[in-house]
Amino acid sequence: MSNINESLDALMSIDGAVGTAVVDYESGMVLGTQGGGVDLELAGAGNTEVVKAKMATMESLGIEGDIEDILITLDTQLHIIRPTLNLKGLFIYLVLDKTKSNLALARRKVQSIETTLEI
Repeated sequence: MSNINESLDALMSIDGAVGTAVVDYESGMVLGTQGGGVDLELAGAGNTEVVKAKMATMESLGIEGDIEDILITLDTQLHIIRPTLNLKGLFIYLVLDKTKSNLALARRKVQSIETTLEI
């Protein structure tokens, strides 16, 4: 088990990591950040709306199950949003440099870190 700061350290060790945050998507409040690349406070609040919208859409469509992750691909960056399964109401947000990262490995590492995160 790891706390938020240990989890953020582990996330920033991922190849190509630029910035990361742990966010409460019920309130939009960012619980911790490391790095940069974007305004992580603003991105956390904005991505709260992305998570809520996807969950509402799944409910409207009658889709059962949990979101594993949401990927946003930009010209130079990859953004991974991973709602935590063990801590309801939170998500991990990771910004990667597209040219320096391996998406498959990053997703696996985020999944691993998510399972050990505790508040």
